Amino acid sequence: MTIEHFFSQLRFVLVDTSHPGNVGAAARAIKTMGFGQLYLVNPRYDNVLSHPDAIAFASGAQDVLERACVVRTIEEALTGCQFVAAVSARLREFSPPVIDARAFGKRLVADSQQKSALVFGSERYGLPNQIVIDSHVLINIPTDATYSSLNLAQAIQILAYEARLAIMSAVALPNVPDATISVGFRGESATSEQIDGMYDHLEQALTHVGFLDADNPKKLMPRLKRMFSRTQLEVEEVNIMRGIARKILGLKN
Repeated sequence: MTIEHFFSQLRFVLVDTSHPGNVGAAARAIKTMGFGQLYLVNPRYDNVLSHPDAIAFASGAQDVLERACVVRTIEEALTGCQFVAAVSARLREFSPPVIDARAFGKRLVADSQQKSALVFGSERYGLPNQIVIDSHVLINIPTDATYSSLNLAQAIQILAYEARLAIMSAVALPNVPDATISVGFRGESATSEQIDGMYDHLEQALTHVGFLDADNPKKLMPRLKRMFSRTQLEVEEVNIMRGIARKILGLKN
């Protein structure tokens, strides 16, 4: 299953949006996270997708605006979706199960064959109760109790980020724990043979300068191996270490 498949399974639905600028900012928010499906239900302005404020706030995400679908009912916007999540700062007495943004991302990956939708309400009064009740889950972003107001595009950005994080963890970096921080660029991983050669070369260099006593090595090399094993060495990094060892030993490149 390709990574493109995961990103194509989620659409962002905005209901009764008042300000064209927020539509543009929403397009920018979802594009920065790799998504592209934007649906508008009964927006205030008929020309919202070409409105100057929408284009200005999209800031390079005009392609998302151009592909966006404007419909009159929530049913039209959700056509083909098998899982619907309403996003609201206000909890209801009668609502579907409440989850957080991270849990939604994980579910998106777990049920990747289903098309999903995130539904956001109007800036003025949020989502109608019926849309929330008809959704499968209600997503509540745990903001500070003293000031819980999120801009529409900010809320969209949070959900898009969590969805992207879950997808990238599941597809691009399947063996990396959730808590691991990944560097932006990753080179080719070194093989065990390449790493073993580096260790042999490094041991020779450390012995040459007297840092390692070959007759009484104790635990220096095992500790160095333990340290390097946590770094997920790349080929170029192994070559750098061997270059350092070669320089110490006075050998030519």
